[in-house]
Amino acid sequence: MIKTAVILAAGMGTRLGERTKNQPKGFLMLDEKPIVEQSICKLLEMGIEKIVIGTGYLAEAYERLATRYPQITCVRNDEYEKTGSMYTLYNLKDHISDDFLLLESDLIYEKKALDILINNKRPDVILASELTGSNDAVFIETDEYRFLRNMAKKENELNHIYAELVGITKIFYPTFQAMCNFAEASFDDDLKLDYEHALVGISNQVNLYVHKLNNLAWCEIDNEHHLLRAERYIYPMIKAKEKNVPPVKRNILLNPGPATTTDTVKYAQVVPDICPREEEFGNVMQFISDELTKFVADPEHYTTVLFGGSGTAAVEAILSSVIGEEAVLIVNNGAYGKRMCQIAEAYGLNYIEYRSRPDKPLDLAAIEAMIQNSARKISHLAVVHNETTTGLLNDIESIGCLCKKYQIQMIVDAMSSFGAIPIDMEAMNISYLAASSNKNLQGMAGVAFVVAKKDHLEMTKHLRPRNFYLHLYSQYKYFLETKQMRFTPPVQTLYALKQAIIETRLEGIEKRYERYTKSWEVLINGITRLGLTHLVKKEHHSRIITAIMEPNIPSYDFQEMHDYFYRHGYTIYPGKLDGQNTFRVANIGDITYKDMELFVNLLEQYLISIGYCTERKEIHGDSKT
Repeated sequence: MIKTAVILAAGMGTRLGERTKNQPKGFLMLDEKPIVEQSICKLLEMGIEKIVIGTGYLAEAYERLATRYPQITCVRNDEYEKTGSMYTLYNLKDHISDDFLLLESDLIYEKKALDILINNKRPDVILASELTGSNDAVFIETDEYRFLRNMAKKENELNHIYAELVGITKIFYPTFQAMCNFAEASFDDDLKLDYEHALVGISNQVNLYVHKLNNLAWCEIDNEHHLLRAERYIYPMIKAKEKNVPPVKRNILLNPGPATTTDTVKYAQVVPDICPREEEFGNVMQFISDELTKFVADPEHYTTVLFGGSGTAAVEAILSSVIGEEAVLIVNNGAYGKRMCQIAEAYGLNYIEYRSRPDKPLDLAAIEAMIQNSARKISHLAVVHNETTTGLLNDIESIGCLCKKYQIQMIVDAMSSFGAIPIDMEAMNISYLAASSNKNLQGMAGVAFVVAKKDHLEMTKHLRPRNFYLHLYSQYKYFLETKQMRFTPPVQTLYALKQAIIETRLEGIEKRYERYTKSWEVLINGITRLGLTHLVKKEHHSRIITAIMEPNIPSYDFQEMHDYFYRHGYTIYPGKLDGQNTFRVANIGDITYKDMELFVNLLEQYLISIGYCTERKEIHGDSKT
């Protein structure tokens, strides 16, 4: 069992500027405790009994820290300005006599990182993660058995990239001796040698296993960008994941929202009671507003307005608040396009409806002809991005080009695309975008929001309000001045949304869409194998929600099938198309392709139980014969 840890802490941290003028970077504060001390506490909790710190720059800070922790021994590298991390490690050779964990002083990480290494039976293990996009990564190349072959900061210096170095490594004592021998032979030419290069240097004689741990919350803090990322996303995520709370029963929601959430999002709602008018809570809402904007636009030119309510509240807020006397053209190719028409009707808006089939791509030429031939001046066009009725993905980029050509402001219902499908509001010419907390963001239901172009929103302030609670400009102006909603917000739901945003930021929208797509592919391949068909062709599909044609046999009943899945921990959703019998399966939320594989297996068992597979064989013949 590993009982020794070594922390490399000699560096000057010059990229952090004034922050490291009077302290080493290991003494950057998060939650009123230096990050290196947090690391030390985690090591002690994991049973480490001896900690050797290789110091250099402002070594006195570590020596003062050691007076409070008898387990710590500090060893100075007086040549820290002229040497690299391997020289600091080599300088500790008289204080190391056993296997040890090697860490860098500027890391924050989950405690499970230590647990993985300590309990790994291999003698040498380099901890790695999936790529984080930190812009200062050390990339790792391995052989087919996941043993180290090379490391580099430049991707083009490697044959392939397997993972990113975390900065925590378990080192067998003979391996350390080999590193020291390699270093001795290298110091005449390169005193700046890093320990990573020493590991690469001995990798042809020692099997250094690379353990890639996905979904690990961690970061190294080398510059201001890293520090901001640590403060806003990584450190809150570490705290959320390290709460000592029991797991919540996991249900797989394959309905189109709310989606399956992580336990960290669920538990984010458990907070001390707070009045939402306090500055502390205003800061939470400001964080949410800023981060939601940054997912799709530049906050300098766009802003996010929050409402308590379902996603429809955001759509209604836009339509009732930004349309003047001129007409809005509403694209209706599904239940949610139809809903926008119903909202327009309820408010007596001057609107024109463009109808299109729910399973076919939009005819852009026909939309343009409608704009050109309209007797009414069209000021706005409203369209659903991903039509949740079917999974049809509307081409909002091309529609945005049309709107730009005719000086029309575009309104997009991005309820089931925001947070999964990349959107650039400026490039796509979107003036207003509506979404909610409970779909691809993987938060709880109850928060609707509008991302708006600021100058377009400012142009609406003179329009006569048609709505009080959902008046967009009033909500925007009040939040701008006070960091508050005008009316009582859903406090716990907003805390959960903050956590969900952090998790979305860490996973990345493109990576999340890749995960969703993998689940969708399992679904499509599965239903095709079972003889079911989906409504929208693959090339026009959002890969987020799928309308599936119901089995056409007397023994089929949707409610019975729903209840069957519900008993097994899955929820599916009925169809919403007039004249076509469908049910819907979404593949969003905190699920993986493994969950979808289990769903397909359950679906097969259900279809067998109602005789669908038998009847299909009788009609089409057994494909095996």
